[in-house]
Amino acid sequence: MKITEALIAEHSIFLAVFDQIEKALPSLSTPMEIRTMAQVVEGMLTEHAKTETDLAYLALDHALANEGRLDRMHQEHHEIDGRLNKVHAASTCSEGRRLLQGALSAAREHFRAEEKGVFPLIEKTLEPATLVDLGTAWLKRNVGTNSKK
Repeated sequence: MKITEALIAEHSIFLAVFDQIEKALPSLSTPMEIRTMAQVVEGMLTEHAKTETDLAYLALDHALANEGRLDRMHQEHHEIDGRLNKVHAASTCSEGRRLLQGALSAAREHFRAEEKGVFPLIEKTLEPATLVDLGTAWLKRNVGTNSKK
């Protein structure tokens, strides 16, 4: 499996989780419940962003240094993190719901941008064998992570 295929599969799983969180949001009755949902999303996205950076983005940094595309992706990671952090400061459920919904929407947009712009560039820039090697590293990283828990 190529690294881009692995990351797209991960995006699909995250989007399904986001859908479930959005279905649950109206029934959450305390800011703590909303913060807990935000923590789940933060945990998933933190590991995902680290994986993207370590396995995919670093391979492109030298090729794209002057284009700013990866800088924008890194910036979006930080913006999504910032949105999720604001959920923890929300004092009401309505504010927490609004902030969490905004973070989920931003993550969805970010995934679309990666899949339309960055991932095709990764596939164009890197050798097929390198894409598969990075996909294998992704698999080892995720299998190793899940088996340790």
